[in-house]
Amino acid sequence: MNHPLSIAEQAGIPGPPEFADVESERRRRKTAVIGGYRILSKFGLDEGISGHITARDPEDPQTFWTAPFGRHFSQVQPEELLHVASDGTVISGNGPLNRAAFVIHSKVHEARPDVIGAVHAHGLNGKAFSSLHTRLTPITQDACAFHEDHSIYEEYHGVALDEEEGIRIADALGSNKAVILTNHGHLTVGTSVESAVWWYVSMERSMQAELTARAAGDPVVLHEKIAAQTYEAVGTEKVGWFAYSTIIQKIAADEPEVFAH
Repeated sequence: MNHPLSIAEQAGIPGPPEFADVESERRRRKTAVIGGYRILSKFGLDEGISGHITARDPEDPQTFWTAPFGRHFSQVQPEELLHVASDGTVISGNGPLNRAAFVIHSKVHEARPDVIGAVHAHGLNGKAFSSLHTRLTPITQDACAFHEDHSIYEEYHGVALDEEEGIRIADALGSNKAVILTNHGHLTVGTSVESAVWWYVSMERSMQAELTARAAGDPVVLHEKIAAQTYEAVGTEKVGWFAYSTIIQKIAADEPEVFAH
């Protein structure tokens, strides 16, 4: 039986590569983390010590990879990435572990076996929008990527240093690709590191668009049917991966020694 092509398939959107061996897949995920940090930096989302990207390890899925605490996003090298166990033990890598990264991401990865990558940073627009305690509305094509696919964590208990906070955030995320952390910012996840990074950037920009539109007047919200249809074109994991792959091209060209593999 032939199934109709999805909108993304009709548009010719390719999917991520698949590797038969674990080491090649691990290298791909770690490279995506390095690229993700650089993308966040390029978009001005590297605020001090705030922010973290994680990648689930393909061989030991209870562990993940992330950058050492205090390393500038634009400077992280593959060999520096920390391999972190589910109890917070650093298995390998150089530098300290960001406690907030462990508290939040370990619980998200634990609650969502489908999640390969998770991203959180402190973008200006994400912080501002999160103070409104409301979900993103489908007023633009790009915002439709999050239509009925994001949630709100209504509480704020201070800097996430307690594992219970990580559990609450993971519960609030549910099965969605993103969660707005009120009075804090937002967090995105994906079935690839690449898509998680793109969703973070896209949500930050969509929040900026909505804040701008609200300041100018009363934005018109797209009809539910149109928003849902547009979601199928711009909100799938394949689209997220592909969008990342276009942004990373210039960064990789500027630092070929980092992205040689």
